[in-house]
Amino acid sequence: MIVPGGGLSLDGARWVAARSNFLVHVNLLARLFQGKMLAMLMHAHDAGELKFFNTHAGLADKRTFKRFIASLRRIKWVVYCKAPFAGPEQVLRYLSRYTHRVAISNRRLVAADDDAIAFRWKDYRVDGPDRRKTMRLHPHEFIRRFLLHVLPKGFHRIRPPHPPLRALCLHQPRRKHRDGPRTPQCRPACRRPATAA
Repeated sequence: MIVPGGGLSLDGARWVAARSNFLVHVNLLARLFQGKMLAMLMHAHDAGELKFFNTHAGLADKRTFKRFIASLRRIKWVVYCKAPFAGPEQVLRYLSRYTHRVAISNRRLVAADDDAIAFRWKDYRVDGPDRRKTMRLHPHEFIRRFLLHVLPKGFHRIRPPHPPLRALCLHQPRRKHRDGPRTPQCRPACRRPATAA
């Protein structure tokens, strides 16, 4: 989940930034994550979406599974929050490549046979023409990696920004300027980096 490091004022006229070193207390995050995770597990179990094997086969029984979940509610959960190494911009850049695209487009596929699938990819750590590379993977590994990008049932990819989202960037009113009419510009405050959580 990505949340902005602040928000608009109640009158919608200015950006109010969060403190630079604090967004939300980790204990609250831990309780929220625990509650949501356990609720999702219970829902998945009730819907028959969970499969258990070997020593965990007994958890297929509803009463046994409820006891197991109850034991997880009694322990203290820990969440770890830390600023990203390369800053929030790097996190957003990484995530933006996955928000509204398929994992790989047909035009990036170079060749395929029984032994390997070759495809083009970009190494975003490299600048210049060496950024574009070709990788060959065994078909099983290619499919495994592709399926990591398939969203679970009930999840949806977000669309690219549309006018209401872009409107969060407040425009200055037009006014006369020495060199002619002033064009609307985005206030620097609304370009504050978002915080990843």
